[in-house]
Amino acid sequence: MLSILIPVYNYNVLPLINELVKQCNFNGITFEIICLDDLSTLIFAENQKINQFENCHYSVLEKNIGRSSIRNLLAKKAIYENLLFLDADTIPVQQDFISKYISQINNTEKVIYGGILYENTKPSKDQLLRWIYGSKREALSTSERNKNPYISFLTLNFLISKSIFSVVSFNENIPNLRHEDTLFSFELMQNKIEIIHIENPVFHLGIEDSKTFIRKSEEAVIGLKNLVDSGLIHPDYVRLSHYNNTLKKYHFQSLIAFGFKILKPLFIHNLLGKKPSLFLFDIYRLGYYCTLNSN
Repeated sequence: MLSILIPVYNYNVLPLINELVKQCNFNGITFEIICLDDLSTLIFAENQKINQFENCHYSVLEKNIGRSSIRNLLAKKAIYENLLFLDADTIPVQQDFISKYISQINNTEKVIYGGILYENTKPSKDQLLRWIYGSKREALSTSERNKNPYISFLTLNFLISKSIFSVVSFNENIPNLRHEDTLFSFELMQNKIEIIHIENPVFHLGIEDSKTFIRKSEEAVIGLKNLVDSGLIHPDYVRLSHYNNTLKKYHFQSLIAFGFKILKPLFIHNLLGKKPSLFLFDIYRLGYYCTLNSN
């Protein structure tokens, strides 16, 4: 028995539901699919068709509650013990996606992460940064993910039991600035709950343009700083906060922040161009982190 839980925001999730229903029926399992729309600003009429499927439910919340709260709410609404969380802008890569997770259901004391891939087709220039970042930093093989099993975990494709989720859920008190998955994995580690990485990926389809990705990345840096400053995660848990902490130790933050403000236009020119550099993107985020400390 499986509850598939999908937070929705500004996305047509019907193709994903079609694929999941087909696979669940093929495997002959008892299942439900719950989609909660976090008061999207874009309306997709196709999403209402989800309610025509047996055991599938789509509804729109009366107010936007954010990424952490909506996942906790989905878990509360689920009627089965096994919870499969998927993001709306994903699609299973393989036809045996559901069956692979079914085979892992006996691992009730562990969290199962299937991974993510990006399509090989190169997107338009204005989406290159997000595509390159995702392909190089997120779309890791099982062996690569197992080198750092907690920090390699993303919340867009994972199986968890209700019993574990009752111990570690998403923190609703942090700002809605991303890194909720970082805090979630850190708390799993603190509670000695193992993350098992398997090769069962989904394609990430919702690739934003580079300007939007840079803005969201800046928000994520603010979110990470908040987690570190509030003591919710150790600064060494994430490479970016580790480097920032090292600069702080040697009193280099102000210098890096000053250099970042001067060089920011050059960084932006590269990141929005035809050959965005992930090295420069890392330096950009570290420089931005330092400006937050120097303000």
